Amino acid sequence: MAELFITLASAAPSGEGGEKAGLLDFNVLANVTGIAVFLISLALLAKFVWPKIVQGLEDRNEKILAEIRSAEEAREQANSALADYERELSRAREESSKMIADAKAQAKALADELREKNEQELSERMARASADIESAKASAVSELHAQAAELASVMAEKILDREINVQDQKKLLEESLAELGRMN
Repeated sequence: MAELFITLASAAPSGEGGEKAGLLDFNVLANVTGIAVFLISLALLAKFVWPKIVQGLEDRNEKILAEIRSAEEAREQANSALADYERELSRAREESSKMIADAKAQAKALADELREKNEQELSERMARASADIESAKASAVSELHAQAAELASVMAEKILDREINVQDQKKLLEESLAELGRMN
């Protein structure tokens, strides 16, 4: 590589006065012109191009920040909606549990009421049946006593060969009933 620099330096055209100019020789005019062109380019870029670049970057930054804010708002809204949904779901579960408990309580109360009504009806029927049985028994006993008294009076009449009047028959009936009552 060093040979390349040497070759380039010897091939360069000669400067003023017939001297050969080297690659590393300092030329003020060329250097000042290069610096001036650089500064003018830098100033033009700083005045016209750089503000557009900065504005584009700022717009992009604002857009990203707006999207981040929008995403955060959407996340907060989603969390709020989720919390509302969970509250509503919890409230609905509580209401359904309460409704089920109320329905069970009503069903139990109705069942108790029906059971009580049936028991009452059954006891009333049993009381009526007992009363009917007692009435039928009393009627049968009374009829049996009447028939027994009549039979007894017929037999007594035949035995005594005389007729018993109604008053005597009632008296005999009452005595027979009293005697049968004492036996029971």
